[in-house]
Amino acid sequence: MTRRCGECQLCCKLLPMKAGADERLRDGGETIAAAIAIGVLTAREAANTVTDFDKPAGERCPHQRHHKGCAIYKRRPFGCRFWNCRWLAEDDTAELSRPDRSHYVIDVSPDFVRADGRTIPVIQVWCDPKHPDAHRDPALRAFLLRRAHEGYAALIRLSNVKAFALAAPPFNSDGEWHEVHSETVENEHTAEDKVAALGALKITLKA
Repeated sequence: MTRRCGECQLCCKLLPMKAGADERLRDGGETIAAAIAIGVLTAREAANTVTDFDKPAGERCPHQRHHKGCAIYKRRPFGCRFWNCRWLAEDDTAELSRPDRSHYVIDVSPDFVRADGRTIPVIQVWCDPKHPDAHRDPALRAFLLRRAHEGYAALIRLSNVKAFALAAPPFNSDGEWHEVHSETVENEHTAEDKVAALGALKITLKA
């Protein structure tokens, strides 16, 4: 059975958007052309998308309609079109609850952090700031433990500037979970930065 968003709109609230982030896509054209070529996007849709706008993490999108989805879905910005929910993609998430019930969303695309001169790939988990302990969900911990065996830590984001790394037992000599808090938190990296960093590590996610 294919999963559907239903009444869930948590990604529209938790994920940030930055005005101008789509300029390179619009000007460069390669990503858009590729999306059109594989049928993800039509030329008409590409020409009529709303431009990316400023929306902080953890705040409702102004285009959200209560329990009715997005008011501009057919014209939604590229920032929305190219993001995907891992629960919706059913990528090893059978045990996880729908995001609006679990109070977190998991990004399909990995990111990375740098620590002690190393680049560490991470699974990004955006938690509802009203439920800051949602990352303790046993089903999520089991999912992240499986990812840890593939070399991934987790980055738990509570806002644009508040986040911490979560290292599963395989990363730690004591075999315990560790939350690694830092004074500074890196913003989410661009797609180009992710490809360069994770490509160099030759790490990909299992579908």
